[in-house]
Amino acid sequence: MEQRLILKQSLQWKMNQSLIQSINILQLTSSQLMEYLKEIANENPLIEEVGSDMDWEQFRPEHSNMQAIGEINPYEKTMYDQLKGQIFMLTIRDDKLKAIIEFGIDSLNEDGYLDIDLKEWAEACETTLETVEYALSKIQSLEPAGIGARNLQECILLQIKQFSGYKPFVEDLLTQHLELIAEGDVDSISASYPISAEEAADLLEHIRLCHPKPGQLLTALEPEYIIPEASIYKAEGEWKVSFYKWSAPKITLNPMYENFKDPEKEAADYLKEKYKEIDSLKQAIVYRGNTLERVIRIILEKQALFFEHGSYMIQPLTLREIAEELNLHTSTVSRAISQKYIQTVQGVIPLKFFLQSGVRKEDGNGTASYVIKKLIQEMILYEDKKRPLSDEGVKKKLKDEFDIDIARRTVMKYRDQLGIPSSVKRRKGG
Repeated sequence: MEQRLILKQSLQWKMNQSLIQSINILQLTSSQLMEYLKEIANENPLIEEVGSDMDWEQFRPEHSNMQAIGEINPYEKTMYDQLKGQIFMLTIRDDKLKAIIEFGIDSLNEDGYLDIDLKEWAEACETTLETVEYALSKIQSLEPAGIGARNLQECILLQIKQFSGYKPFVEDLLTQHLELIAEGDVDSISASYPISAEEAADLLEHIRLCHPKPGQLLTALEPEYIIPEASIYKAEGEWKVSFYKWSAPKITLNPMYENFKDPEKEAADYLKEKYKEIDSLKQAIVYRGNTLERVIRIILEKQALFFEHGSYMIQPLTLREIAEELNLHTSTVSRAISQKYIQTVQGVIPLKFFLQSGVRKEDGNGTASYVIKKLIQEMILYEDKKRPLSDEGVKKKLKDEFDIDIARRTVMKYRDQLGIPSSVKRRKGG
């Protein structure tokens, strides 16, 4: 054997404190960002003011009987509905297996953890343990990562596996030495596993970034204020995006410290650290703004027909399509659009509204679920009340008049989501 020097290139996902802050700030709404910056300002004497010139009250939602655009959007449904809505991406053709997966989803608690033993699950669905294990693997492949875990260790492991540079020993660390993670014991981790102290520190940052209760990421919370991040409008024949100044608050430094000459070393180190904190904060705000702008612009491009012709022209669009188009991770796009709104000629609309499942045709075109729901709603509104349309009748009418081919059970599901009773209960008169 002879010794040789070999150069090997590898890509690793490095997570530092600045990047963690950028990711956390990315998912904040404008009002949350302002609150966060004010908290930082209270602890950092270099910050004189955080300004955005916002009149919050004008954005407090008013209660109305009118149904707003996006109100029947599936993303406003429960965690269980949202997870079941993702099943179509798994291309499950076996209805029995699909029912087993849905049973597993219904067995999750509100934090997204599996609340049933696999043996009980198998017995309840009259199937084998192997089938249930396969069904669980499918649930655990859904977004957000960590869903379907049976304990905290598995929850973190499911999320950490998404990071490039994942190593198999991490599973042993999580299951056998969770106390080292809790204590942040970098030296013991690097001594126990084939990893340097620096890599161990990076790994701990990865783990701290994981959400311990992923189900809560799918909980729809009604915001106190509905504040648009940007406005989409038409000028000189083109659709344009203009961001409001509160989406990127300005941090003003305290002038008293600009001429602070020859401070003590301890004071100098303190001020240096605080200046570094502000630089990191400004970078995070820029990252938030740039990412949000990229996402909004791709939505404008993909949903051009909606902006040009109205809600009936909304197109099917998925989180994954946007992520691939922008070369971003799906979780980054998800954070960017979470609880974010834009001002349009049709009102203030949540960004998640533009992510629509739907029916795609052989020619590549498709019809969004929102449009199908609105068509069903209109059909039933103008039906003969003495001879109301059955779900089969609605299905046939969608096919004949709009060339939309969906299953009868899909019609029934959409009708239920719209809060419309069955034809039997809608019948009036003799």
